[in-house]
Amino acid sequence: MAAEVSQGRARRRGGGGGAARVRPRSWCCSFAGAPQSPDLRPLPPAAAASPAGAGGGGGWGRKLPPKSPSAPSFHGSPTSSRLAGLGGLIDPRRILSPGRVSPIDPDESVPPRLPPPLLPPAPSPVVEAADAAPAERPAVSPAVAPLVVVREEVSSGDALDLSLFLRGRDGRCVKMELDSRVLCGCSAFFAAMAQREGAAVGGGGGGKRIEVDGVDNVEAFRAAVELMYAPDPMRWLAAAGMSRAIDLLEVCSSIMFDRGIKSCLAYIEAVPWSENEEEKLKSLFARCTFDEVISQDILARLRPHSWNSSEDLTVQLVQAVTCSTNSGARKDMQSLVNGLLSRSSVYQKDLSGINKESLYQICYSCLESLVDLFEEATESTEHTGQAVVVRGSKPLIERVSRETENLGWLFNILVNNDMAEEYVQLWATQVSLIRMHDQASSMIRYELSRISAVVFIALGKGKVQCRGDVRSHLFHGWFSRMLLDFGWLQRCSRGLDVRSLEENLGRALLTLPLKQQQCLFEEWFQCYASRGAECPNLIRAFQVWWRRSFGRSAVEVQRHGFS
Repeated sequence: MAAEVSQGRARRRGGGGGAARVRPRSWCCSFAGAPQSPDLRPLPPAAAASPAGAGGGGGWGRKLPPKSPSAPSFHGSPTSSRLAGLGGLIDPRRILSPGRVSPIDPDESVPPRLPPPLLPPAPSPVVEAADAAPAERPAVSPAVAPLVVVREEVSSGDALDLSLFLRGRDGRCVKMELDSRVLCGCSAFFAAMAQREGAAVGGGGGGKRIEVDGVDNVEAFRAAVELMYAPDPMRWLAAAGMSRAIDLLEVCSSIMFDRGIKSCLAYIEAVPWSENEEEKLKSLFARCTFDEVISQDILARLRPHSWNSSEDLTVQLVQAVTCSTNSGARKDMQSLVNGLLSRSSVYQKDLSGINKESLYQICYSCLESLVDLFEEATESTEHTGQAVVVRGSKPLIERVSRETENLGWLFNILVNNDMAEEYVQLWATQVSLIRMHDQASSMIRYELSRISAVVFIALGKGKVQCRGDVRSHLFHGWFSRMLLDFGWLQRCSRGLDVRSLEENLGRALLTLPLKQQQCLFEEWFQCYASRGAECPNLIRAFQVWWRRSFGRSAVEVQRHGFS
């Protein structure tokens, strides 16, 4: 009985023979081996060659039993379906129990991993058109030209009978296999070189070779040769761009490629230019000469017809700004004209285009309009007691504000061009406006002090150099009005730097004689003591005047000490 039991165990353990029915193994976490799984790879053929060879193995069987239809399946699980498509790339020792961890026998034989599938090799680019058959050439887009462009369909292999070598000054070399008929038919330069090379070879049927050394721009030279084979030059140039078209124009001129010159000029004339491209074109036309018949349209864009029209045009622009009734547009146009007339502007190269007399004529016109508006304001105040009168479409306050803004803007233009001395004298002698300032409402009269403010700031910064009598007359007429309107200027500054006004008003006041300074500082002191922040702060200038008037210098103290 014991012998039968041991024999049965040996039969179940070793497999005994092929007739014995092997009981399917259930999923377990046994240390004997990896469990049965539908995701395992099949065993190598050498391991499963003999179904009855397990009898002499003994001990732990190294082979996994064959998959049985009755074995538990896990195809319903998402993990199994996900692993089933990996093609046997997962080590069977890694597929263990989901709840427990089983050690891996280091001596267990595992089939070698299969190498990953190899991608098909990418096709190598065609470098020379003569090396590939016409049927194997890739399709060429007209936007990006290849190294060699052959547009004609040929059946024989003798079409590319010329080798062109380009050597740049930077050491770069380009080799091109070309059709000599197209190259020589387009360029007289290459036609002469090919004829000379053919005579040197002896007129045989062998291929010709042309070398061009010392090329400044190899890319532009190669592109000019490619342009000879382009079926639509304008579309080709449109894909290349404006900057490259200018380089091509220079190369086409050097190799006498007439069709390329006409195509480049036609394309350049039809597209807009940037400032850098315009300067590049001017430099090219200064170095190269083109037929005036085909380049006259470009020259009309590069060279103005009259060089003396900037003076009149400047006056027209300034006049248009001062007559503008749209506040937003007027601000934009003022900024534009300021940039055009600025000394640091890239557009204004010669200040002779600014006519001083014409600018002062516009100033006189604005002053006359301002006087008329204040006369209207004083009349309306006397009759109705109101300072705001609507005549037409714009209120009186808005019209006064526009004229004072124009006068301040014109003064800044004159200051920037060293022409403002007469303006200071003109403003100092406005007796009628000074008189009407005292009669007008504070809602309007402070606009006059806005003009005085920009004049005082320019004097304090030293941007305008006037005679002493002009400065004295200016302070005599407008200083007390500035003290009255300073509060309104603070509340309605509209771009006026009030702190700069306080500082430069004091500095300008210190340029007057000391006796006149004393009168003005006494007036300021009384106003500041009663109104405070509604009056400009001139304390620093007052201290300077006091020290200069009453303080004894060290030299005087030393002199009195020795006497």
